[in-house]
Amino acid sequence: MDDFKIQLNNYLQFCQFQKRLDPKTLKAYRIDLTQFFDQLPVTDIGAITPDILEQFIAVLHQTCKPKTAKRKIASLKAFFHYLEYRDILEKNPFNKLQVKFREPVTLPKTISLSTVEHFLSTIYKQQREAGTSYQRKNAIRDAAVIETLFATGMRISELCTLQPRDIDLNEYTILIHGKGSKERIIQIGNEDVINILTKYHDVFYKQINECRHFFVNQNGSNLSDQAIRRMINKYAALAGIELHITPHMFRHTFATCLLESDVDIRYIQEMLGHSSISITQIYTHVAMAKQRDILMTKHPRKDFHI
Repeated sequence: MDDFKIQLNNYLQFCQFQKRLDPKTLKAYRIDLTQFFDQLPVTDIGAITPDILEQFIAVLHQTCKPKTAKRKIASLKAFFHYLEYRDILEKNPFNKLQVKFREPVTLPKTISLSTVEHFLSTIYKQQREAGTSYQRKNAIRDAAVIETLFATGMRISELCTLQPRDIDLNEYTILIHGKGSKERIIQIGNEDVINILTKYHDVFYKQINECRHFFVNQNGSNLSDQAIRRMINKYAALAGIELHITPHMFRHTFATCLLESDVDIRYIQEMLGHSSISITQIYTHVAMAKQRDILMTKHPRKDFHI
């Protein structure tokens, strides 16, 4: 088992410094591979056979959701490819396996535009009616956070890692550092969003410079994803919204609304920072309102007189 730990640590260092993977991916790899090692019936890496892998994969399918099982299998494949690449294994046991399974399509959950509007109105109302300076400053920041999520479709992890130099309020652009160290620039196309971001920047100027993150709390620390989730729950409750809203739902809503407005899916792919168009195509399943409108107004059956 010590051999496993040594190879695992070497592999994670390779992923961190050679492949430049982000900390969350490294954490997932460590969890997935440790789970695999803990269930192994052998103590030598070289003794791992295709049969052992098949048994482990069968357990994954019985105990995990398809998406989770797929991720864990991908972690294993990458690790064994590394062992083969480093000549630690003469033969990769995965080469003898054909692992294919159909992952069910889970449609992304979106927020209706009327709900988004009501949600934002509640935050701005809190800002106007704030009883203290502390409450007003929080409401300004909270409005800036939600407006940014909805205006750009960025991931919450991308928002939490934004730095002051990434936001250009004169050019109306945000530089987003996405997965795999990939960068993309999003143009902010709404004056109200620029106004709240400018107001937020002016109010939190000191904390932003001290923290070196764009979104901060009043103590001068960078805003965490958990803090944003609590914020969303707070305003959903104040607005009387029963729908459980997550930060990622603003991203889904951003993409779906653009698709329903006839924006080319490849532009949406670029704005979302997706590596493959196949990932973005999930939103084509969601745009049912647009589909209904097309079939009601464009289908030739409407002109039949029978």
